[in-house]
Amino acid sequence: MQVSEIQLFQMLREKIGEKEAQSLVEYVETKIEKEFDGKRDVLATKEDLAREIGNSKSEVIKWMFIFWVGQLAAMIAIAKLFFHS
Repeated sequence: MQVSEIQLFQMLREKIGEKEAQSLVEYVETKIEKEFDGKRDVLATKEDLAREIGNSKSEVIKWMFIFWVGQLAAMIAIAKLFFHS
């Protein structure tokens, strides 16, 4: 049993008795396992999210640099046209 299951068991044991509490906790545990059985690979961990955020930040920085260089080139081209006339 995990900590949350132990806490649930202790709370229920006081209200409905030990045998009934154990049965209810086992039932809830079984339902949760069935619900998430095939979905373990879909669930993200904190490490997965941190890695994804890091990748997103680097992509944003890359595109900001590309647009900055493009804007600088356009400004230089406009300045050349303006001052050569």
